[in-house]
Amino acid sequence: MRKLPPLNAVRAFEVAARHVSFTKAASELSVTHGAVSRQVALLESWLGTPLFHRSASQLSLTETGRSYLAEVSSLMDRLAVASMYVCQQAAPATLRVSAPPTFTMRWLIPRMSVFQRMRSEVEIHLTTSLAPMNFKEHNYDVAIRGYQKPPEGYGAVPFMTELIVLVCHSDLLESQPLKTPRDLERHALIGYATEPYAWADWLDKAGVAGLKPANVLKFEQMCFALQAASEGLGVVLVPLFLVIDDIVAGRLCTPFGLLAAHRRTYFAGYAGKAKPSPVVDSFCQWLPEEGMETERSTSDWAAEMGWEL
Repeated sequence: MRKLPPLNAVRAFEVAARHVSFTKAASELSVTHGAVSRQVALLESWLGTPLFHRSASQLSLTETGRSYLAEVSSLMDRLAVASMYVCQQAAPATLRVSAPPTFTMRWLIPRMSVFQRMRSEVEIHLTTSLAPMNFKEHNYDVAIRGYQKPPEGYGAVPFMTELIVLVCHSDLLESQPLKTPRDLERHALIGYATEPYAWADWLDKAGVAGLKPANVLKFEQMCFALQAASEGLGVVLVPLFLVIDDIVAGRLCTPFGLLAAHRRTYFAGYAGKAKPSPVVDSFCQWLPEEGMETERSTSDWAAEMGWEL
């Protein structure tokens, strides 16, 4: 069994000896001068030897006090380092993720509970952005973006392929059927500032370049444009996986199927090309699993429709 001195007294001695002042020690420890003096006296009594020379005008360490201070300071430093290490290990890990707004709202957030069950100790901080990945200027660990090819200069894990298709509210077709792309002349084309696939490109691929629609509605974000389409205000180009549930439920439809569909890949990017931190690595391993599940369910539905993705 260890025979230890009173540790509060050791702490008071270490601070007082370091400052060679009971007054300064009292200030650092947020106690009174008398409390420090009593703790030091308690330690001296326990050790059976004086550690300070005391006079009316001066305080100094005895030879024993100087030797004891060297040992105690070393032990205090080691204790501080060990305690800091334990605190860091016990502290929850933080994962900062940046992703597109509508993708975050309609795909990522509904699935986050799966990752959190796997890594319950991880605190997830989600922010939304469509700006290109920039880990020097932005404080995030993982950036999710859609690209035609892997972003250069970063580690990047592809986890899902999207198809951008034309969709609209099912009721819209009752009054103005869409049998061919030329029928879009009677409809409003809904766009958004952040669109990855422009209407001009879709119309060109569909063989009706230069078509003049009945109206054009422009919004800032995809989520607003999608809501407008859900209200029957027109047709919009959006990723199929984001609206598959609405299509299955009959709220939205894809009148032209995969005609002129645009394909791109979602990547989870992280700084550097070396192996990422364990938390980032686990997140980047989880995303492809969820992406594969989304692609599988979308492919199954497409097969029922007679489409080949």
